[in-house]
Amino acid sequence: MKTDTLFYKLFASFKSLIFELIDRPFIEGYRFISAEVKEKAFRFDGIFISDAIEQPIIFLEVQFQPKPDFYWEFLAEIFIYLNQYRPKQDWKAVAIFAKYSLEPAPSIQHQELIASGRIVRVYLEDWTERETNSTGISIIQLILAPEPKVHDIVRKLTSQTDRDGKIVQFIETVLVYKFPKLSRAEVEAMFTLSDLKQTRVYQEAFQEGEVSGELRALLRLLNRKFGQIGFESSEQIAKFSISQLDDLAEAILDFNTLGDLTSWLQSQIL
Repeated sequence: MKTDTLFYKLFASFKSLIFELIDRPFIEGYRFISAEVKEKAFRFDGIFISDAIEQPIIFLEVQFQPKPDFYWEFLAEIFIYLNQYRPKQDWKAVAIFAKYSLEPAPSIQHQELIASGRIVRVYLEDWTERETNSTGISIIQLILAPEPKVHDIVRKLTSQTDRDGKIVQFIETVLVYKFPKLSRAEVEAMFTLSDLKQTRVYQEAFQEGEVSGELRALLRLLNRKFGQIGFESSEQIAKFSISQLDDLAEAILDFNTLGDLTSWLQSQIL
């Protein structure tokens, strides 16, 4: 999974997230930027910078692969940046590792910076099982989650969003990065239909015709959730109007078994 672009988007979208990860209160006024420094054309995963002189620049680096020279290169980037831009603010570095095992042993030259708090280390695996109301942390949990837990995290995220589509689109991006071979139907199956309407995969289907697009997406969702729902049920649903399809989409949230679907369809005949 390509994490550099993904985490750049994540921190750019949720500016309080870095403060949550280092257990510090969010400070207004920070903006998130990408900066390239010369020499070997190093590029940071991200920099948080404030116009307030008393607030430190925060250099950010995310590591999802083993990299023995991580600290040497990270600090080289920082000091080249400081030399080129000569900022008036103090600075702090945040090293984010997916797992403890990915952190190389800090050398004696780096240990003092870590001990002083100049370098703050974050291990994302510490956050995988934590209960949280933070959308940003939940998205990190989604990035790290094994496949069996993905659906539950998606449902949690979509249930706590403001339904403006931004979070749903972000979830879809994570799924595409995490599961590059995922089919359209499998992406659809991870969303409730009301959320699904906000994703690219649904909108592509919807362009093929308002009723037929929603019908196709809805049948895929039902078959994914319950297995094959049967010819008679599929035929009944295929005859629904757009308003009936919308009603079914909302009702799916309450279905736990195929029997719940069958009972609901029978109620539509009466």
